[in-house]
Amino acid sequence: MTELYPLALRLTGRKVLVVGGGAVATRRVPALISAGARVLLVSPHLTPALQSLVDAGRITWLARRFQPEDVDGAWLVQVAVDDNLAAAAVSAAALERRVFCVRADDREAATAWTPAVSRHGQVTVAVTAGGDPHRAQVVRDAIRDGLADGTLPGCHVPETPAGFRGPGPETAAAPGRVVLVGAGPGDPELITVKGRRLLAAADVVVADRLVPGLLLDELRPEVELVDASKIPYGPAKAQEEINRIIVDRARAGSFVVRLKGGDPYVFGRGGEEAIACAEAGVPVTVVPGVTSSIAVPAVAGIPVTHRGVAHEFTVVSGHVAPDDPSSLVDWPSLGGMRGTVVILMGLKNLPKIAATLLANGRSADTPAAVVQEGTTGDQRVVKATLGDVTEKTAAAGIRPPAIVVVGDVVEALNSVPLP
Repeated sequence: MTELYPLALRLTGRKVLVVGGGAVATRRVPALISAGARVLLVSPHLTPALQSLVDAGRITWLARRFQPEDVDGAWLVQVAVDDNLAAAAVSAAALERRVFCVRADDREAATAWTPAVSRHGQVTVAVTAGGDPHRAQVVRDAIRDGLADGTLPGCHVPETPAGFRGPGPETAAAPGRVVLVGAGPGDPELITVKGRRLLAAADVVVADRLVPGLLLDELRPEVELVDASKIPYGPAKAQEEINRIIVDRARAGSFVVRLKGGDPYVFGRGGEEAIACAEAGVPVTVVPGVTSSIAVPAVAGIPVTHRGVAHEFTVVSGHVAPDDPSSLVDWPSLGGMRGTVVILMGLKNLPKIAATLLANGRSADTPAAVVQEGTTGDQRVVKATLGDVTEKTAAAGIRPPAIVVVGDVVEALNSVPLP
């Protein structure tokens, strides 16, 4: 077999013709858009996903069959039809105009192949494996996993991430940077792909108590791990010390990952840390995490919204009691709501929270649930009503971290068998 010549195409602002509007085109077009190509799609019909791209003005659609002049001005042609005769006509027109042509129906008749691809920031992995797509995917996935967990040598230096940044210069000579990464609700597999990749790239990791321990076990031996839960002082002083650590390490040139349970901006004080970095001139960005306020009820069989049951849900912090003057939650309004209420950090104040909701209109028969250590192997669920949730929770010995859910959604999936 003839050897292939690998090449990376710079398609920004350049025309790429895609012929076909079915499943293959649906898979191929997003990567072309991401590469900045001006995509012209020719097909009598489109999938809904492609139609949405047309409606958004991201691609141009000609609602007809292919004509040879469609190739004029194109730098690349993708044939995404399974009709061999139609595909041959497209590749013949491309060949006549000396334009490389990818064919989904016949690789051997094509002048270019699309490899199995995986992207990790600025690193793009493309594998062809001699035309064997299955083998290419296996090799691609092995490299992808090595990039994700940091075991592939030389891949721990991160790209400059997109997102919120401080006023520091974004240059190659800039000092270190900070990324606030949401680690998810407890199951180590629920961190995002980007979060895991950047964690593997870290020089310093500042971790919260609720971060999945298995994620820390995957860190490279030379990574400095700072356990934020062991920082002394009261809550305010501890936060000041965390801010100081991440700023100082970044100023020293390190890539710092501030690893936080759930999502950094959902009762995680991520905003305070972002402000501290910005004020210090340290570039900072945020990688959102799967928030426990939605994920934990879901894994426990409770959808926070459900058609015909709840059209709204509210997430509140319960670490300050409803009768405390410093509470910012409008508890009386929550009592009058019909939707779902999800309460984080509310176990200690559950008796007062339940009493306040009852006093402001919620029925004592309203379903309620408390989920301890959701998404982990130690998950426990207590189902009750708002009237007896305090007693049942205490009797079951539920301890933090736990999430409280109040609303009819607690019973919405009772008929669905759960693993």
